Amino acid sequence: MIHPHIRPAVADDAAEILALVRELASYEKLSDEVDATQDSLSAALFGDNPRVFCEIAEAAGGRVVGFALWFYTFSTFRGRHSVWLEDLYVRPDWRRHGFGRALMAAVARRCVAENLPRLEWSVLDWNQPAIDFYEANGAKRLQDWTICRVTDAALWRLADHAR
Repeated sequence: MIHPHIRPAVADDAAEILALVRELASYEKLSDEVDATQDSLSAALFGDNPRVFCEIAEAAGGRVVGFALWFYTFSTFRGRHSVWLEDLYVRPDWRRHGFGRALMAAVARRCVAENLPRLEWSVLDWNQPAIDFYEANGAKRLQDWTICRVTDAALWRLADHAR
């Protein structure tokens, strides 16, 4: 029986985290959108004032098999911070062994310990295995909300309008 081990990421994990991000992007057919580097992830996660955090899933022998990357958000309706789970990924050979659930549970424990009312994330609408996994773990999909994003040239144009 496999016993997932979850621990906070450390600076020496930056290269492995980038590899996991690239694997996730490939799985989601979004590899062309990855421009993160080991240095940029290291600075974000382990710099002087980190604003993003990461849990690492390890198999026996310390082999890294997955990660959960998250950050704090704020709900004006609830008047408290919450957690946004940016990425949850377990390498294919290690799925169905409890690593995904253990990663989610680790982030959920943080929410409970800090009295945070929400743990939220997005999932691609075609990713039925992930949707099934999340719903089996108590998630409810928000049907009335659509994620909006401004990037690249549109972001620059929007910023320019503020001048």
